[in-house]
Amino acid sequence: MTLILTALAATVTIVFRFAKQKTAEKLRLGLLALMYSGAALMWTVDGFAAMFAGEPFVELQNPSVVADDAFLGICVLFLGAAIWAVGLIFKKATKKAV
Repeated sequence: MTLILTALAATVTIVFRFAKQKTAEKLRLGLLALMYSGAALMWTVDGFAAMFAGEPFVELQNPSVVADDAFLGICVLFLGAAIWAVGLIFKKATKKAV
């Protein structure tokens, strides 16, 4: 579930980044897309490692595991958005100081 959420967030961010070029540059959506894409890549590698260990790539059978993975995915999305927001604030603060 974590992989699904981060891949969906990465896809939406990348599509919006290329659809609205001027707004995306101002909002630094490339950074957000890079963070979400990196997280999706990380979870993909984790899924392949789980497969090689004999576990399923993505666990969708056990509801408690799905809920835990969904919560972790939401935490990853919020943390990525928080780091992106801090980066935006820092960028605006440095522009005003110069």
